[in-house]
Amino acid sequence: MARIGRLAINDSVLFLCDMQEKFRPNIFQFTNIVSNAARLLQASRVLGIPSILTEQYPRGLGPTVPELGAEDLTAHAKTSFTMMIEEVEKELQTLGNPKQAILCGIEAHACIACTTFDLLEKGMEVHIVADAVSSRSQTDRLFALSRLKQSGAFLTTTEAVMLQLVPDAKHPNFKQVQKLLAHPSPDTGLLAFFSAL
Repeated sequence: MARIGRLAINDSVLFLCDMQEKFRPNIFQFTNIVSNAARLLQASRVLGIPSILTEQYPRGLGPTVPELGAEDLTAHAKTSFTMMIEEVEKELQTLGNPKQAILCGIEAHACIACTTFDLLEKGMEVHIVADAVSSRSQTDRLFALSRLKQSGAFLTTTEAVMLQLVPDAKHPNFKQVQKLLAHPSPDTGLLAFFSAL
């Protein structure tokens, strides 16, 4: 059967990549990117989906921004662009090697790209949340999304992920997730990406 990219609660893990203080003034749409990632983190908690958090060289780039709401997560410090460092590999093994990665954070053409390549090579299905991913430049962001789609990643949005995970109003957690959808996701400048396709 062809891979169609249908997300499943019991086989997913949320990856939160390097949303740190020093990036705040430089990343395109930083506030909205973090806001969308924070909603996905809240939904993951409601649904029991595990989350993995990394920080790129935190001594120089600072801690994860507080508005992500990830204070209870262990931040894995790294110097490589990929999130797939030894500690993260071990955490995935502890989680039973989930098959689907939901990926948010920065930067699209660097850490998100390298992480995607590593996850795909590992045989995982990668869902890049386009409105929760960015770079310093919109050009780098949009070309990275296009490139990663060519490599086999699925491009999706914050709201689409949440609705895929609870596809029925009878789902026991539907009402809780629905509250997170009360306000539409902010525009993060992705329409230009689709007009170019």
